[in-house]
Amino acid sequence: MEKTFFMIKPDGVERGLVGEVLKRIERRGFVLERLDMRQIDRASLEKHYEDLVDRPFFPAIADFMMSGPVVMGIMSGPSVVKSWRDMMGATNPAEAAPGTIRGDFATAPTGNFIPNIAHGSDSLESAAREIAIWFPED
Repeated sequence: MEKTFFMIKPDGVERGLVGEVLKRIERRGFVLERLDMRQIDRASLEKHYEDLVDRPFFPAIADFMMSGPVVMGIMSGPSVVKSWRDMMGATNPAEAAPGTIRGDFATAPTGNFIPNIAHGSDSLESAAREIAIWFPED
């Protein structure tokens, strides 16, 4: 059984999509092991996006991610890392297939920043690192 980290970003929370996203997770058969709503802080965000902190677009990401509460958690299931990423769809909503979370709900990109509803770890290693950042007690 794999575990992964997921986050419903401020745009998903603000637009009332938390229930829909969680329903899709559960309908797929994944187990929600942890679930939390919180306002995230800059230090944790910089750890999470450590590979992007020095990029010119990072301030826009940070402002967006701290603009409102997020819902985050840990889910588990067979091949959950790849399955969740497939369920989310392409990072750019314009390229996300219908039926995916981003394809169905994300809005068009604005400037160099793409509000895209959800985040998911891209590998088992990233999942372990991200879980340790947001849920250190696990």
